[in-house]
Amino acid sequence: MKRIALLGSTGSIGTQALDIIGRNPGRFSVEALVCGSRIDDLAAQIEKFRPRLAAVAREEDAKKLAERFPGLDVYWGEEGLITAATCDCDIVFNSLMGMRGLAPTYAAVLEGKTIALANKETLVAGGDLIMRTAAEKGVSILPVDSEHSAIFQCIQGNEGNPVKRIILTASGGPFRGYSRQQLEEVTLEQALKHPKWNMGRKITIDSATLMNKGLEVIEAKWLFGVRPDQIQVVVHPQSIVHSGVEFMDTSVITQMGLPDMRIPISYALEYPGRCVNDFDSLDFFSTASQLTFEKPDMDTFKCIGFAYRALEEGGTLAAAMNGANEVLVQQFLEKKIKFTDIQDTLEKIMDTHENSHDMSIENILEADRFAREKTMDILKK
Repeated sequence: MKRIALLGSTGSIGTQALDIIGRNPGRFSVEALVCGSRIDDLAAQIEKFRPRLAAVAREEDAKKLAERFPGLDVYWGEEGLITAATCDCDIVFNSLMGMRGLAPTYAAVLEGKTIALANKETLVAGGDLIMRTAAEKGVSILPVDSEHSAIFQCIQGNEGNPVKRIILTASGGPFRGYSRQQLEEVTLEQALKHPKWNMGRKITIDSATLMNKGLEVIEAKWLFGVRPDQIQVVVHPQSIVHSGVEFMDTSVITQMGLPDMRIPISYALEYPGRCVNDFDSLDFFSTASQLTFEKPDMDTFKCIGFAYRALEEGGTLAAAMNGANEVLVQQFLEKKIKFTDIQDTLEKIMDTHENSHDMSIENILEADRFAREKTMDILKK
């Protein structure tokens, strides 16, 4: 039985992970559950999965949970995240949103824990540090994102065969084919209607700007040890081919399936085996009867280019880009800025960022903090 510490248990990915765990009794036990502020949801999860410990963002919420569940170890804040990430478990499943995921991932790697990673920011901001430390500690990083899980699956059995190219697919989001002028008029409600995937609000906006794909480019570089010019983004509106790998003999292997995040989640949890899932199967005569592929419009949607730039320049630029993006997406979700303000302001932050190649965790977090402050200063003006 695999023991799981689940960080971000009440979010979209976390709840789907618990769905998989609940469907496979006897295969997994939940050792720790972590959430931010959805305390009622967390309490229901505690009732069902009976973890040994839980962690929340605020001290007052931790006290309420401790009173409600005598015998449960309850922590809060940064200490709570680290405690959960380093508890006695087999897999740390990190589905936290944002930069909160970096420090607990690093702590878990230092403790030699296997990481099932659904937190993009860990590798976007700290990829060099995390992957270098994981290699030193002999730690496995199992990707949960559908695209990186697909690439990971394509590589299985091909270890030692050099990769020529990674094909990173993108749905194109809700505004595929839009002009810059049309993007100026985009509303929040439109941006939150993803054509294929059911995701949390922040990642849905990232998908609409195509920043989500930019972040995945950076993740792919660190996860699979390839150069930026070996990663090709391909728009695939049907979201059936989740990504692929071209090897040096020009053979291309892809992974396909319906757009259901529970599939890559179950693969990461059960790896190197596979769960027996009762989900709908892919129908090649209807759903997958016509598959199309396009080049991304990187002139209109600049965020993918920002990610390649961050990789080329290296250092803390990716951390600054990511921190600024988190602030801008939140401002858009609160209807305080326009949709196009996200990429326009990001470009200003990247142009003015004082890059550092000292990739300590302290320096990464400082770059993130400074970028957030600088972003708010620009928006105030």
